[in-house]
Amino acid sequence: MAAAVAARLLRQAPRRLQVPKTSPLAALSFPLPRTALLAAASVRRQRFCAAAQASAPAPSAAAAATGTAGKAVGEFRKRLRVADVKGGEDEGAAWVGKELAVRGWVRTCRAQRTVTFVEVNDGSCLSNMQCVLTPDTEGYDQIDSVTTGASILVEGVVASSQGGKQKVELKVSKITVIGKSDPTSFPIQKKRASREFLRTVAHLRPRTNTFGAVARVRNALAYATHKFFQDNGFVWVSSPIITASDCEGAGEQFYVTTLLSNSAEGGSLLKDIPATKDGRVDWSQDFFCKPAFLTVSGQLNGETYASALSDIYTFGPTFRAENSNTSRHLAEFWMIEPELAFADLNDDMACATAYLQYVVKYILENCKEDMDFFNTWVEKGIIDRLHDVVEKNFVHLSYTDAVELLLGSKKTFEFPVKWGLDLQSEHERYITEVAFGGRPVIIRDYPKEIKAFYMRQNDDGKTVAAMDLLVPRVGELIGGSQREERLDHLEARLDEQNLSKESYWWYLDLRRYGSVPHAGFGLGFERLVQFATGIDNIRDAIPFPRVPGSAEF
Repeated sequence: MAAAVAARLLRQAPRRLQVPKTSPLAALSFPLPRTALLAAASVRRQRFCAAAQASAPAPSAAAAATGTAGKAVGEFRKRLRVADVKGGEDEGAAWVGKELAVRGWVRTCRAQRTVTFVEVNDGSCLSNMQCVLTPDTEGYDQIDSVTTGASILVEGVVASSQGGKQKVELKVSKITVIGKSDPTSFPIQKKRASREFLRTVAHLRPRTNTFGAVARVRNALAYATHKFFQDNGFVWVSSPIITASDCEGAGEQFYVTTLLSNSAEGGSLLKDIPATKDGRVDWSQDFFCKPAFLTVSGQLNGETYASALSDIYTFGPTFRAENSNTSRHLAEFWMIEPELAFADLNDDMACATAYLQYVVKYILENCKEDMDFFNTWVEKGIIDRLHDVVEKNFVHLSYTDAVELLLGSKKTFEFPVKWGLDLQSEHERYITEVAFGGRPVIIRDYPKEIKAFYMRQNDDGKTVAAMDLLVPRVGELIGGSQREERLDHLEARLDEQNLSKESYWWYLDLRRYGSVPHAGFGLGFERLVQFATGIDNIRDAIPFPRVPGSAEF
C-alpha cells in the first residue's frame, strides 16, 4: 500500500526543466540525496527532494484509518534566472528557440506602433532581459500597468535580437502583471539619481544598477571569505553581540539595558531609573546585573576558541557609538576576525595577504559584468588596481621606517608626522600609492601607546607586534597583531590603561591554562566592499547604513 502511494506521488512530481546542451546548467543538474544539502560554488540546478521514496515508511494506523495518507512535498529547484541565460560567454545564444519564463521588475517600457519593448531585471545580474510584446500577446490588455517598478511574469521564446545592445531577447507569448507600481510616485526612474537621494529610499535602491551590483559583489566577497577560511582549515565561530567588555578600550560602545521601559507613555522618566546612593545608575537591577554593551569586536571571544580549535574566524556585526559623520564611519558594520594559534606576527601578515589576494581574485573572476560596470561608471581603472593586489608582491616595513619615509618625502600633509603619533589616511595612501607605486604595504611594530592592550610587547619595550595592511585609495584595510600570551605582561598592560582585570578574568585565564603564541587580524567588511567596488562612501557599501541621527529602515 505505502509503496503504491509513494510511486503515485513520485509520478506526480514536477518534471525537470530542459536546458540547451551547450548551457553551463546542462551538465550541472543533479538531484541531492534526501539527507544531504550540498553547497555548490558554480552555477547549477539544485534539487532538494523531500518527496516520499518507494521505501518510505507506511502511514500510521490512525492516518490509514481516516484515509489521510498525506501528499508529497514538492521539489525545490533553483529557479532559472536571467543570469543563467545571459551570463555565459555566448550571452544567451544557446537559448535561441527555447521557451522560458522570466519573473522580475520592469526597468523601462517603450511602446511603438506595432511592438512594445519591456526591459525586465530579476536582480541576478546587471543585464536586463529585453522582452518584445505585440498586441497579439496574451495579457496585452494589461500593458498600461507595465510601468517602471512593476513586477511581472513574462513567458515566451528566446530569439536573436535585432538590436546591438544584446544578443538575445524574449518574444513574449504571455504577460502577467504581478504587482503594479504607480509611475507618478515611484521614486526611482530611468534618469540617474544621486547616491545621497538613494540613501533616503534605501528600501528601493537595490533596484538600481549601482546598488544591485554592490549587493552582488558584497555577496561574492562574503562567500569567498568563508571559502578561503574553510578551505584552510579554520572553524567559523559565532561571537556574541552583547558583551560586558570593551575590546578596544575606547569606551565608544552602545549600552544594552532594560532599565528604560517602553511601557510608560513617552518612555521612562529619569526618576524611574534605579540609582545607587551616590546617584549613579544601579546596574545590579538591570537585565544582566552589570553594564552590558553591543560588541565592538569578536576578537577576545575568538581567542578563546583559537585556544582550543587552533584556527578560527568570526564574521558578524559589530557596533561603535562614535559620533562621526564621515564617509568612512558607520555605527553598525561587519567584521571578519581570524585568530591563529601557535602563530606570530609573520604568520599573521602572511594570512592577511593570502586572504586579500584570494577574495579579490574571486570577484575579478566571478563578477566580471559588475566589475566592468564599476570600471566604467564608478572608478575608471579599478580592475587594473585590483589586479595589482592579486599579482604584485606585498611589502612590509616598520612604523619607524614609515615615519622616516614620510618625513623625507618633503610633502606637506594636513596632519603632522612624528614618531609616536598614529598614521592618518593621507599618510597611509601616500605610502601605498606614491612611495610604492600602487603596491599593498604592511606597516608593522607600532608604538605601544597608540595600540590596544592585548598586543604583544616587543623586546625594545617601546613597540608592539602590530601590523596594518594598507591598500591604494583606502589606506588601512586590515589591522592585526600578535596577541600578548604572557600573563604578567598582559596584566601590566591592563593596569597601564586603567582597565579592570576583574572584567577580563576569563581572558586572563587563557594565559593561565595552556597559553600559546597566537595572532589575528580584523577587517571591516564594508571597507573591503568599498575597496572592491570603488564606492567612495561607506554608507553605500552596506544595505541599511546606521549613522548618527539616522536609523531608518
